[in-house]
Amino acid sequence: MSDHIYNVLFISTGNSANCIMAEAILNHFGKGRFYALSAYVNHVEQVNPLVLEQIQRANLSIEGLRSKNWIELATPEATPLDIVITVSDEVAKEEFPNFPGKPIIAHWVIESTDDLVGSDEAKRRAISLAFAQMNWRISIFVSIPLTKLSGMALKNELDNIALLHERRSTIRQL
Repeated sequence: MSDHIYNVLFISTGNSANCIMAEAILNHFGKGRFYALSAYVNHVEQVNPLVLEQIQRANLSIEGLRSKNWIELATPEATPLDIVITVSDEVAKEEFPNFPGKPIIAHWVIESTDDLVGSDEAKRRAISLAFAQMNWRISIFVSIPLTKLSGMALKNELDNIALLHERRSTIRQL
């Protein structure tokens, strides 16, 4: 067993919802093996309070969660990254800064909860669904034997997590 802690960055357009949830989930369930961060491409003032409420409802810590720009994590003194996971199609199209550590990049589409409209109850339902999707993906992610995989094999595994979830959602709709 390796003592290496994998630094994982989740990126979205706004970093007020989905990536914040991913950071909290991975830091909880991957404690000792993973250190998760989250960031945005577009400026956001604060984390959505309903997202923080969802994280607390799941008995996860909200300590230290804040919205941050991905440039903050691309400086030479920033934490070297092993894995970067984008959670929106818009971010996947962006030209990435040079993150330290030359991370593997994967793409998991989660329906955006950054700009929800409607009642607070409707927003809570959408956030809860996104949280469940992210939680499911991360539960698979933490079970991957990372030390036994090459960079390309790990990328394939990460990409397959997104595909598994898409297939699972399609089957449910049938």
